[in-house]
Formats: sequence, C-alpha cells, structure tokens
Amino acid sequence: DINVVLRKLVCLLKPDKEITHTGDHMVIRTITSLRDYVMDFDLGVQFEEDLGPVDGRKCQTTVSWEGDQLVCKQLGEKRNRGWRHWLEGDRLHL
Repeated sequence: DINVVLRKLVCLLKPDKEITHTGDHMVIRTITSLRDYVMDFDLGVQFEEDLGPVDGRKCQTTVSWEGDQLVCKQLGEKRNRGWRHWLEGDRLHL
C-alpha cells in the first residue's frame, strides 16, 4: 500500500543504520540521502510510532529480542507489519 513512485525511490536508497544500545534503551537512526528516520524506544515496551514520513501511518510498536534477532512488531491499520535485524559476521541483515 505504498505509493508506486515512493516505492521505486526507496528501492534505490542505500541506508546507513546507527544503533545505540544502553541497557534496555535503544535509538535506531536510519540515514538516507532522502531523509532520516529515528526510532527511540525501550525494549519490550509498546510505544506509538509515527511512520507518517515513511508510509503515512501510525501504529503501536514493540521491539524486543527473540534469540539473537531484534524483532519489531507493529499493530495498527495494516496487518503483519514489522521487521527483523540480526548480525551475521560483520553484516547487519535488515
């Protein structure tokens, strides 16, 4: 449900990720030439995420560890949304 032009543009981006982790608090900055996006949250605590700049929606988001993967679950008007991040060697998988 993302605008076709925006989808094509996003596929061309090569984002950088900056992840700061202090105890149960994390800040994840996604940095691109188009715009930056910052997630600031406590692990395992649901918060309202405003994804207006990304795809125009708001949702209730919870980020937690599942084994060695950082897992984001988003609840809102669109079902089955979220992401997983994990390290494999020196590579960050998104």
